Amino acid sequence: MNPEILFSTPMGRRLMQMAEDEPEKTGPVDLSRASEMDITRDTYLEAQSLGMTLSELLESDEYDPSPVDCPLDAFERQLAISGIRVSGRRSSTVDLFYKNAPALLPEFILREVRRGQQMRPELNQLLAGSSVVQSNRYTPFFVGMSDTAALSLRPVGEGADIPALTVTEQKHSINVRDYGLSLKTSYKALRHRSTAQFKVLLWYIGFRLQTDKIALVVDTLVNGDGNDNAAAVIQSGTSGTLDYDDLIALWAEFAPFEMNHIICHIDTLKTILTLNEFKDPLAGYRFGRTGELFTPLGATLVRCDDVAADQAIGLDARFAVEEVISQPLMVEFDKIIEQKFEEAVISESVTYAKVLKEASVILDYTY
Repeated sequence: MNPEILFSTPMGRRLMQMAEDEPEKTGPVDLSRASEMDITRDTYLEAQSLGMTLSELLESDEYDPSPVDCPLDAFERQLAISGIRVSGRRSSTVDLFYKNAPALLPEFILREVRRGQQMRPELNQLLAGSSVVQSNRYTPFFVGMSDTAALSLRPVGEGADIPALTVTEQKHSINVRDYGLSLKTSYKALRHRSTAQFKVLLWYIGFRLQTDKIALVVDTLVNGDGNDNAAAVIQSGTSGTLDYDDLIALWAEFAPFEMNHIICHIDTLKTILTLNEFKDPLAGYRFGRTGELFTPLGATLVRCDDVAADQAIGLDARFAVEEVISQPLMVEFDKIIEQKFEEAVISESVTYAKVLKEASVILDYTY
């Protein structure tokens, strides 16, 4: 995305204000150990071989672990040694990275993209769990839920069978796919930008990556993960209409689960927000002041425009979908360190799998 276009949008202006308003970290800092280190391509390779980021490696005992009261972490102390300021209105230009410490730029990019991902916290709220695997194939569990009565807590007579929960592997394993984004720019385009401006661009990239992952979660909920576990679909009382009774019917589908999230398209979201039953003055005041949505029937609303415009997905996020990662988020560092920053590849290998099919239900109100 063109930075000028991003900075002209309301979101870009808000992010720019955040970056400029970030306070500089102050306090006594011992830079003696940090100044003895030379960060190179080999340092990144060492971190990669240990399954760490550069920041994590620098915090290890062999490098420069942070004292308890230090305001800067190990990577930030490397920035300080190089005279690079990345916070506030007096932040350095990106050119200073090229001149003083090009080897720090890939990690800076990675850290700020991750911060951008944290600005879309809804993804983590939708996940039952996240795990790292050492393969590009993953076989989810299959949990037998057909006989819920057998799982009920009840007295067991002498010699009687104890209730059993059957857990096996699913029939089909799933691919952990590679996803990537190429940041194409040039030294000329970046050199006079402040690091605050550059951070906004990286935050936006991270934010969009998380938004795209929510779309992947939605696809898994709706269509399943290839193991005949697509979500059940119920229909509204009247085709073309979504009303309060339909949401109650969706909520009622979840015993013994709890519908704690609803994912829907913006059109459906607007319909829910304007239902008479949800026109709470206090909720309207909170939404107008902070943008925080109310929680109909105790369910958090999550916008995802990849959901069909005439559907709403209810789920119990504690049991519905898991995230599986084989390669955590990484930034290709070679070209950046060699000051040939015309293209930076940001990539991750991730997939999503159903945990319990019954923990998600789709409400279709046009049929």
